[in-house]
Amino acid sequence: MDFSSPPCRSPLSLSRTRNRNRRWRQSRTGTAVVVVAALVISTTAWLSLVFSGTTARCWHRFKNWEGSPHTLTWKPRSQKPNQSGKDGRISSFSTAPSLQLGRNRSLSEAERRKVEAGLTLNHIVFGIAGSSQLWKRRREFIRLWWRKNSMRGHVWLEEKVDDKEWDESLPVIMISEDTSRFRYTNPTGHPSGLRIGRIVLETFRLGLSDVRWFVLGDDDTIFNVDNLVKVLSKYDYNEMVYVGGSSESHSANTYFSHNMAYGGGGIAISYPLAEALYSVLDDCLERYHKLYGSDDRLHACISELGVPLSRELGFHQWDIRGSAHGLLSAHPVAPFVSIHHVEAVDPFYPGLSSLDNLKLFTKAMKVDPMSFLQRSICYDRARRLSFSVSLGYTIQVFPSIVPPRVLERSEMTYSAWNKIHNRNEFDLDTRDPSKSVCKRPVLFFLEEVERQGDTSLGTYVQARMKDDLKRSFFCFTRSAPLPYVESIQVLGYPLKKNWHLSPRRLCCKLNQTSDELLTISVGQCEKGSCAMLTNCRYDSSFLYTVEFKMRLQTFTSWTAFFAFLFLQKVGSKCNLLSTSSYILISHLCTFSAH
Repeated sequence: MDFSSPPCRSPLSLSRTRNRNRRWRQSRTGTAVVVVAALVISTTAWLSLVFSGTTARCWHRFKNWEGSPHTLTWKPRSQKPNQSGKDGRISSFSTAPSLQLGRNRSLSEAERRKVEAGLTLNHIVFGIAGSSQLWKRRREFIRLWWRKNSMRGHVWLEEKVDDKEWDESLPVIMISEDTSRFRYTNPTGHPSGLRIGRIVLETFRLGLSDVRWFVLGDDDTIFNVDNLVKVLSKYDYNEMVYVGGSSESHSANTYFSHNMAYGGGGIAISYPLAEALYSVLDDCLERYHKLYGSDDRLHACISELGVPLSRELGFHQWDIRGSAHGLLSAHPVAPFVSIHHVEAVDPFYPGLSSLDNLKLFTKAMKVDPMSFLQRSICYDRARRLSFSVSLGYTIQVFPSIVPPRVLERSEMTYSAWNKIHNRNEFDLDTRDPSKSVCKRPVLFFLEEVERQGDTSLGTYVQARMKDDLKRSFFCFTRSAPLPYVESIQVLGYPLKKNWHLSPRRLCCKLNQTSDELLTISVGQCEKGSCAMLTNCRYDSSFLYTVEFKMRLQTFTSWTAFFAFLFLQKVGSKCNLLSTSSYILISHLCTFSAH
């Protein structure tokens, strides 16, 4: 007999089942509430940004700038830029000599003017370190900047070369003394450092008259000799002065010294310092037989004399490899004096050979030496474009408003001499290239430059980059900057003679003359004006607005990403309509795009 009874649920199990169902309904309702709330918040934020009083005030200020001389509005196509006469000058460029004098050791104002007026290239003697094996190729680099009728100097080689490998357009070739009597015990260096380190001694011993400065460099160094005279005129040549620049590489500066001038970038030694070195250099070289090369030996001997380095930002050792675009397009606000290792970097201008590239480079340098490679930043507020002009080299057009603080940093298009590609490897302000092709600038490179009276006229042509197809495919919602402009003309106005004493970034102004041609005028800013598109009192609010929008775009992009992951994870459980997730994502993406 079966005494089993039909199964029944206890009151406890029934209550548990009801609680689970209630929690399920509550979780589904809660998820729906979260999604709806996120949708409402994102929509409200977007509407508030578009129609808020702050935005209205900002646009009201933008409207007020249209009548300002600092605005960068686009002129009607029929209006041509005035390229001649005083009326063609930019209103924001000053002609009053009101800049303060820069540093100058032991010189009063009257003495400084006397020294600067008297200093010429003839007062400078160059000592160029070369190699007989490389002379046939490297002589072409020297020929680009050497002026046979107004300069004095010698190329110092370790052995004789064929007489056919020299002509009168080059410096005189000298053969260095034998240095085998000196000890050299560094296991990683080369004894040629002893020979090169003694060039200043051998040049001084020639006994040339009316010499104020000895300038040392390598056979692959390019000098801007006009700016070199300007820079050296700041110092008293009657004192012991040691002028030059450090390396871009942090490792090199740490290994050698942060207070050492690098010979590849150029070293300037005043006559009294050269005279003191003449008396002690050979004994000093014997004491420092463990050092690596010539620059550290020379620095060690100068340090014994108690003379510090007078660092000038225009001397460039260029311990880099690869593309030098990041350095050339972000040159310091200082006169360009020299570059080195020109064979170790890619050609500066697309489509040119190494030598033709340097010919165009030095041509632009000679047309306007003081303004060469100087920066100017301006904006087109209507199209939300940023223009970064590097005179004689390139124009970068960014598809958004980028603050000057960012543009002043050097984009890391290069690696260090030790082949390390890391921001910590460089002793200068750097920034990583943009990973998004939609945020990268459109580049215009110099094609031709000429002198027109006291102004320079350069033509910059848009470069065809390997990412152009990718940009047109992935950035269809944002058209490329200046899609129809094939070339940009830049009018460069002369700088004051004493600009190098208290240098400042240049001002620029935009004028569009046709769909295909844009003209940019660049010159010295008026005293008290801002070196960008706004009045000074509006600069901070403008940049704060730009920075706020950049941060807000980043925040909303991450919000959209996490919201998408969240909805995908819980959507299958709560049976929510997938359209709500797409609406939320589309709102957030639209918001971040604006």
